[in-house]
Amino acid sequence: MTAPAPSATAVRATGRPGPDGHDDALDGVRAVAAFGVLVLHIGSDTGGTLKHDAQAWLLSGGAIAVTVFFTLSGLLLYRPWAVRSLDMSADHEVSVAGYYRRRALRILPAYWVLVLYVMVVYLSAHLGDVWTWLRLLTLTFTYDPHPWWGNGLGPEGLWQIWSLTVEVAWYVLLPVTAAVLGWYARLRERGGPDAGRRARRLLWGIAAYAALSLVYSIFMFHPAYRPLLGVWLPRYFAWFAIGMALAVVSVRARTGSVRAARFARTVARSWGTCWLIAAVLYGIAASPFTGPADLTAIDTVWTSEFRVLLYGLVAVFAVGPVALAPAGEPIVHAVLGNRVMRFLGRVSYGVFLWQVPVLIGWSELVGHTPFTGHFLTEFPVVALLTLGIATISFYYVERPVLRLASRRWRAGRLTAPAGGTAEPDGQAGEDDQAQ
Repeated sequence: MTAPAPSATAVRATGRPGPDGHDDALDGVRAVAAFGVLVLHIGSDTGGTLKHDAQAWLLSGGAIAVTVFFTLSGLLLYRPWAVRSLDMSADHEVSVAGYYRRRALRILPAYWVLVLYVMVVYLSAHLGDVWTWLRLLTLTFTYDPHPWWGNGLGPEGLWQIWSLTVEVAWYVLLPVTAAVLGWYARLRERGGPDAGRRARRLLWGIAAYAALSLVYSIFMFHPAYRPLLGVWLPRYFAWFAIGMALAVVSVRARTGSVRAARFARTVARSWGTCWLIAAVLYGIAASPFTGPADLTAIDTVWTSEFRVLLYGLVAVFAVGPVALAPAGEPIVHAVLGNRVMRFLGRVSYGVFLWQVPVLIGWSELVGHTPFTGHFLTEFPVVALLTLGIATISFYYVERPVLRLASRRWRAGRLTAPAGGTAEPDGQAGEDDQAQ
């Protein structure tokens, strides 16, 4: 005799965080990714990625941290829409206007401070160029087919921001993407709402969404190689899709499915095996299979496809055990959810924003030319300086803006007329985990 599926309330009472709840361990994952990007940039600046040895491949593999960032965004930001599709015990409306407002307040103020600094310090010759200001402030500079800075990544001090332009493009399209997936999940429900069927259809829809990355990569190289397409959103659908799929599984596990809950427990308890597989896949991904180590030589369509696949698999096994772990899982949370990792995760956006300007400033201070220096001596200094600036950014820019916005929203909610639409309380905390 088959046991009845537990209700959503019963599942959430088992100690798992609710679908909109904050997970401290994911802060730790974000911290690791932020410093992974820093490893890549310092390795490139010191010439470590230009060598033909194992160290060069491992340092260049730090680019996988971008995959982890995109996966986390897919997991955290798509989850409210997954809840809306799968939780049959309640009606979960997602305020699109509120979502856009939170994303803008989380991303733009701290980024605008960076733009102001870069324009004054490095790009002073363009201070009077309104078009440059507009493209930088709106995170649309990667779409310029003929940039004056001469490369597709961005001007001096903003090379790392190309990935943020991809994230922002995904943020803008997410409500539309979620609406299409939700429509497909509910299509032709002849026997009434069925959460299991909806979950399967969501996963199939997300798989098709991910496959678009592989198709798009072909058009990067045919009929001619167009590197600018490599910093546009469609190439990275697959990495966001990984997080979206994890969101569906985690919501299904926490809102009534015994099979999904068993799968989530198995993955979470197999964290050691999963992380070992991720490490092995990292070694394979940081190899000629995924393109040149120096990140400047022309890629090929096959190495580009392998990069999308292998980097994505690393993210699956690295993030999966954390995304699916129950609240308070001892090992995962001891490693990634401790106080130090939580702090590093909170300031990780500032680490991402400021690492390149700090790296450039340090290089100028010590007087070493590009592609020279020593990684082991430069990394701790640049990391500490970046962490200091990121901490200032968090406590004096990011957190005050979010608190002020939250205060005004609560005041507006209290004075809203009866019957007005309220935003789910859980969204704000979960939204702010993504960057």
